[in-house]
Amino acid sequence: MSGGRGTRISDLFPDIPKPLIPLCGKPVLEHEIMCLREQEFTDIILTVGHMADKIINHFGDGTKFGVHIEYYVETEPLGNAGALFRLKDKLTEDFLLLNADSVFNVDINRFVAFHKAHGGVATLFTHPNDHPYDSGLIIANDDKSVRQWLAKEDGRPTYYKNRVNAGLHILSPKLLGNDIDLPKIDLDRHLLKPLAGTGTMFCYDSPEYVKDMGTPERYEAVARNFESGRVYARNLRNRQKAIFLDRDGTINKYVGFLKNIDDFDILPTVSDAIKMINRSGYLAIVVTNQPVIARGEITYSELEEIHNKMETLLGHDGAYLDGIYFCPHHPDSGFEGEVKELKFDCDCRKPKPGMLLQAAKDFNIDLEQSWIIGDGEHDVKAGEAADCRTKRIPTDGDLYEAVKEILENTHE
Repeated sequence: MSGGRGTRISDLFPDIPKPLIPLCGKPVLEHEIMCLREQEFTDIILTVGHMADKIINHFGDGTKFGVHIEYYVETEPLGNAGALFRLKDKLTEDFLLLNADSVFNVDINRFVAFHKAHGGVATLFTHPNDHPYDSGLIIANDDKSVRQWLAKEDGRPTYYKNRVNAGLHILSPKLLGNDIDLPKIDLDRHLLKPLAGTGTMFCYDSPEYVKDMGTPERYEAVARNFESGRVYARNLRNRQKAIFLDRDGTINKYVGFLKNIDDFDILPTVSDAIKMINRSGYLAIVVTNQPVIARGEITYSELEEIHNKMETLLGHDGAYLDGIYFCPHHPDSGFEGEVKELKFDCDCRKPKPGMLLQAAKDFNIDLEQSWIIGDGEHDVKAGEAADCRTKRIPTDGDLYEAVKEILENTHE
């Protein structure tokens, strides 16, 4: 989708359409096309409108970029999804729908594999961000089907998972089966949001780099990230580095077996510490033993709500987590109300490394270049078993200083 006017950033580039705004000497759309070509996605349609001639003159038929490009020129504004209905004779297979004015570098084949495995009519690329409190939110079921699509103006729960639609999509042509009799068709409002709760739209969570550069401030931030190599490095085809974090006594105040959401309080330096991780290029991933589930003291849904509180509080401070892993098991029996099927000696309960190994598989993490920070011996032993570097802090200690020392010593 390459036809937007880019009004918020036009003061910086008044004579250039937004897809041609330069990053490191090349238009942002050219960087996107190179990302597609490298992964063998070479059949491209650009929907153009504002300054269409400049875009067409730059890219031509795509030959010099190693791709094949066709154009649909909007002579009148159709909304950001209107052109899809004009093109539906060409859209006979599932297709990627991408924004030409966002900066992204993602493992598209991994995204496509998820879409095919789930068999939906739409898959959204979703991620956490540093301002979920004023972003639209995607709320999903355990199978990653979208349960609710909450726009910025919609009411939202008190606590929520930091999951935001990044603006990359895979759609089935089935979505275009019924014409919408409107002069302008909005992708989110008219096509995607109505799918929430139907079990046909899924979210693909990824920490990869996708950023809108629609304002001068965002453009400057994106340019810095591009020049530093962070945009390319975050692609999950590349090996990632992570800082794994224990939860109780490291992120939140230690209260023993935490069972009541009201007892969950973020420690004073934690948000700043996690923001530092977010800026560093490391992934921030929580790995926590939660035997309270096996002991029958809280349910999975209650634990999810506690973790939603954690993400909400961090989000209000501009910090986010790339993943949360928990072990619900406990090896010892004899507790009143215990869940017997969870009472066994598992491979994921720290000091065993199972949660770290699973995260490494999910995010292509190089464990030898990663760290774990926690307040207990089990955290250190789990890190050692996974070949991670380790750092132990006092219970309810200063996470910020620990992260700062790690990043300074590793020159990040």
